[in-house]
Amino acid sequence: MSLFETHLSVAPEDVEILLRGHDAAPWADFLLNPRRLRGSDFLMRWSQGEWSEQRVIEAVSETERYFALPYGPSGVAPSDDVRAFELYFERLEQAGLGQVKRPDLLIPRKSDEPAVRQAVSELGGTLELPFTRESDPRMQFILSKAVLAIECETSLWRAAQMPDYGASLKPMARLGGRRGLRKNAVVPTVILKEEDRGPLMGWQESSNIPIHIWHIFYDMGFGLALDQAEALIVNGNVEPTHQVFQAPGGATTRKTIYKISYHHAYLLGAATEEPQLIADAITDKNGHILPYVKFSGGRLKLSAAVPEVLDSNSGRLGT
Repeated sequence: MSLFETHLSVAPEDVEILLRGHDAAPWADFLLNPRRLRGSDFLMRWSQGEWSEQRVIEAVSETERYFALPYGPSGVAPSDDVRAFELYFERLEQAGLGQVKRPDLLIPRKSDEPAVRQAVSELGGTLELPFTRESDPRMQFILSKAVLAIECETSLWRAAQMPDYGASLKPMARLGGRRGLRKNAVVPTVILKEEDRGPLMGWQESSNIPIHIWHIFYDMGFGLALDQAEALIVNGNVEPTHQVFQAPGGATTRKTIYKISYHHAYLLGAATEEPQLIADAITDKNGHILPYVKFSGGRLKLSAAVPEVLDSNSGRLGT
């Protein structure tokens, strides 16, 4: 599976429309063939991911003390043009850098922005960062100014309307008496993929920059330190979930992920303006038109917890 398709892979429950109470229809296999109609779902996921990272970048800039810099391959990839996005990932694979795992964003202090921007410019701009080894002195300078690194996740849900939002954690037998929720509870979670777990921990150790996972929903977001996520997993507070992910071309793969309840996370922020959902479409190489819903606008206001997290990590850089 190509890096582009891997990046857009999505669990079936995130895109499927359930039709209940009906007998099997002879035309269902044709109409629901993932190679014919599911493409729009993946285009929407691409749009949603790009939109959520932009909301985070804008929200961090509004703190007036920090700014967010796109850093990882998905964070710096071209936006508003899915074909350019695909070609970018193809270039990464051709360069042998497709499997390099870096967090999506870096957060330096605002006072360091001119110098950081200058270093990025000397490297050819943010689009070139994933093609530059971190041993490069200019990359080392950029990393030395990072207070925090962010791995972004996104889900197409209104968190506040999820059925078990607000439910309390209770001792669970399956967790050895540890506090949790019933097995099939539907709540906002911060997701960590098993395939990313080791590489992110390794990057955090080698760079000496703490990573936090920021998971954005339609109406709010939650944050969690990677170290805390790792501790919850190791201590048995979080069970692995095995899911089948499907790529735009139809290929499927089985992945292990960890869904960490928002109870263990801090509130990242809430939407003060909802995005617009705009109809858009692309035409594939065969002339097939794929309509999809594009996310545009909206505003995320960070909670009071976020500046505290940034300030606490800023201290390790000194003055």
